[in-house]
Amino acid sequence: MTPAINSAKKSKIKFNTHEYEHDVAAESYGTEAAEKIGVPAEQVFKTLVVQLDNNSFAVGLVPVSRMLNMKRIAKATMAKKAVMADKQDVQRLTGYVLGGVSPIGQKKRLKTIIDSSAEAFSSIYVSAGRRGLEIELSPENLKKLTGGQYAEISQ
Repeated sequence: MTPAINSAKKSKIKFNTHEYEHDVAAESYGTEAAEKIGVPAEQVFKTLVVQLDNNSFAVGLVPVSRMLNMKRIAKATMAKKAVMADKQDVQRLTGYVLGGVSPIGQKKRLKTIIDSSAEAFSSIYVSAGRRGLEIELSPENLKKLTGGQYAEISQ
């Protein structure tokens, strides 16, 4: 079990896990997940950690078919500027390795912004804490588990 799955179990929310054989040659972890579990890429969300101008960090969740808009996530977190966080910072703060970063059960709870497109789905998929493992849950349950908020942060 990963910290993400343990956190979901502890909260007693409804969720499913989907495991697949991760291909080390895959260029995009999220696209690979969508293809291997057979769901639209718009329904699989990648977890991206950004560093804000005040040296704090935040998480942006956007569909794997889209990109994170730095100006939008900065505005949603009330910062002036956001840049992608250094991979060592990501692993230190979340406790997860790149390609397996889950928004749930992170070592340090970061401010979480979920792209508002998630609200269109009854369930979405995010990493469950390791490559080749996804957790399916409702956007509302993800919001509760992460203390997150919705905003339009993708492009």
